[in-house]
Amino acid sequence: MKPVVHSFPTAAAAAEACAWEILRLLTGLASAGRPLSMAISGGNTPKPMFDVLASARFDWAPVHIFWVDERAVPPDDADSNYRLARQHLIDPANIPAANVHRIEGELEPQEAARRYVEEIRKFFHLAPGELPHFDVIHRGMGPDAHTASLFPGEALIEDRQHIAAAVYVKKFDRWRLTLLPGVLAAATQTVMLVSGEDKAESLRAVFQEKYDPIQYPAQLGSHNPSRITWFVDEISAKLMQ
Repeated sequence: MKPVVHSFPTAAAAAEACAWEILRLLTGLASAGRPLSMAISGGNTPKPMFDVLASARFDWAPVHIFWVDERAVPPDDADSNYRLARQHLIDPANIPAANVHRIEGELEPQEAARRYVEEIRKFFHLAPGELPHFDVIHRGMGPDAHTASLFPGEALIEDRQHIAAAVYVKKFDRWRLTLLPGVLAAATQTVMLVSGEDKAESLRAVFQEKYDPIQYPAQLGSHNPSRITWFVDEISAKLMQ
């Protein structure tokens, strides 16, 4: 089975389609009458996606928001993934505060990771060693093919046992917090949103090069087509012919 990749003329169109796919997935799960879980990513790419989600007539009361990754910064910092989501999704959509499970990036990184793991374990009622199964995970991809805060060469890309960790990103000389590959793989559904010409070579490599997520971390989202859908703009997909 080939991966499902939907290409759109513009980044805005790809983001809108991704948003509607998320809403479709959440709507389909809402009838179960249980709390729903969605983990979201940051960066500039999802801003229009968040705007569409926030403006839709959707009942967010059952949906609990988590983060795929976060920068080690306070929640009001311009680089905070939480801040981006709060401004473009959480506040405009009136998502209940009790449903928002942010990563405390202002803490010492190892402590922030520990608290986030405990928050996830509590929400999912996990037994020791058990991984959570998020209903929906939204991820992106960087120009270097990183996804979440898993960058090329990162040893944690091989970690399939733990939930989340602090990671030092040498190229930025900064700490980040991230969900780990076992959790990403366990998601019921994943949507990948990618746009921009600077992603073109990495997007091609993710799908056409030999599977090597240490070199191309976003390949963690290219080899389970039954549960992963990609939304890309034409300029990022120009080398995938």
